[in-house]
Parts: sequence; structure tokens; C-alpha cells
Amino acid sequence: MKQQVKGYLLGAVAAATYGMNPLFALPLYEAGMDPDSVLFFRYLFAIPILGVMLKARGRNFDLHRREIVSLVLLGLLVANSSLMLFLSYDRMDAGVASTLLFVYPIFVAAIMALGFGERFSLRTFLCILLALCGIGLLYRSGDGTTLDLGGTLFVMGSALSYAAYIVGVNRPSLKAVPTLKVTFYVLLFGFSLFLVRLRFGTAAVLPDQWYLWGNLIALAVFPTAISFHCTTRAIQYIGATPTAILGALEPVTAVFFGVTLFGEALTPRNGCGMLLIILAVSLVIAGRSVADALVRLRKLFPKLVFRR
Repeated sequence: MKQQVKGYLLGAVAAATYGMNPLFALPLYEAGMDPDSVLFFRYLFAIPILGVMLKARGRNFDLHRREIVSLVLLGLLVANSSLMLFLSYDRMDAGVASTLLFVYPIFVAAIMALGFGERFSLRTFLCILLALCGIGLLYRSGDGTTLDLGGTLFVMGSALSYAAYIVGVNRPSLKAVPTLKVTFYVLLFGFSLFLVRLRFGTAAVLPDQWYLWGNLIALAVFPTAISFHCTTRAIQYIGATPTAILGALEPVTAVFFGVTLFGEALTPRNGCGMLLIILAVSLVIAGRSVADALVRLRKLFPKLVFRR
């Protein structure tokens, strides 16, 4: 299989599995766990899984000094993104939060333009305005009610941190580091954030039902170990922007579980808002002709968005 095909498949798997966050996290919230505790166990269980995978592939755990600094920063970015997203689930519907999170490819384009000299075109600027219109439709419902401002800011912070991670993991300093090792150390260093916030685990809230431990393990396996590993590898195969565009599957997955399992309802206004965001993001990161963009994107446009 060609590397480009592998990259697109890995990017799709990464996005779809990351969209499973609400599926496993929301039942834990309902059982009384807080976001920090959920993420503490999610990372705690994911790290040994990746360690075993690393050893099974015959890799070592050695790092050069110059690689450590980059991986610490990337780990903190990923952990901060996870924390802000999970905090937003307490304040808004998971489908809406995941849709708002999808603006991170626009942040990727902005970071590449402002920080690395990539061309910031008029089309990019107009697409940002289009995305803002979509966010506006999601932010204010037809009856005049608005989303929680704190929750919205949490999602935007999560998107910005994730965009910085996507750009950073493709920097030359990590080119020689195996994908699985990058993912392992990103989670290991990111785990330190939750260790500090929960006083080295002493303040963590435990699940009150035995079967909820399955949710924590699933969080460690699907939207963490599998998703981050596939994201990192996809970026190395096809680059940051194609990987970002495949992120359209994240809100689709979250919305699917939101409507089928958590009672989130469809509204035409939110559907239009989601479509505008997906369209804007897709156009801004396509970077080539419209025909090229349409070929890449024709199967990636979700049609629905849901709210309670």
C-alpha cells in the first residue's frame, strides 16, 4: 500500500476514534467523576499500552536531549487540549463541542502562515469569516439562547492547543524519532499535568461502579492510544494539512453518538452552522485548486449536527 493511501486511512481512523471521547466520557460524568479524574486514568492506562506496543516493535525508549524539550512541550499541548475539551462537555452538548473543536485546522493554517511563512491568502481570510458565521449560528440558537461562554472558550482553547500540536509534531527535530515513541512520550509528559492538578492522584475521583472502569480503559485505547498514534503517523505520511482535513470525521462521530445515545436533537440552524464550519475549514486547508479540493473532500462533509 502506498504511503499516501496509508496516511489518509490512518488520518481517518485517528479522527473517528478521537470523536469517541463523548461516548466513553459522558457516562463517567454522570457517575460523578470530574474531567481531571477521567483524564488522569485515561492517560495512566494509555501509557503502558503504548509502552508494550513500543517494546513489541523492538524499539527502545532512548531520547536525545534536543528531542526531550520538544516532546515535553507537545505532551503539555495535548494534555491541555484534552482537559479543555473535557471541561466543555460539562457546559454544552458533546456534538456542538466537537463541531466547534473542528476549527483547529484553521488554527493550523494560521500558525503555519504567521509562524513559518506560509502564504496567508485572501481565500483563507474569507474562509475564517465563513467559519465565524458558522460558529455564530451554533453559538446563538433560533430562540435567542446562547451557548455557555466558558464552554465555548474551553473548546477554542482546546482547538488552538491541538493545532499547535499538529504543527509541532511535524518539525524537523522529531523527524528521526519513531512514530510510536513520539506518541508514548507525548502522553507520558502530558500525564504530568494531571498529576499536578490532582496532587499526584490523591484527589482523583474513582468510578463507583465496576463496569465504568471499562469506559476508562476504552478512553485509553480508542481516542488516546490509537488516535494519537494514527494522527502522528498520518502527519508523517501526508503532512499536517491533509491530516487536519480528515478531522471532519471527529464531529461526525461525536454527533452520531450524541443523537443515538445521549438524546441530542437536530436543529436546522445548527446543521447550517456545522456545514459552514466544515466548508470553511475544508477550503482554507485545501491549498490547491478548487477541483483538487472537491476530489479530496467529497466524502468528508457531514450533514447533521445535534443539540439537546
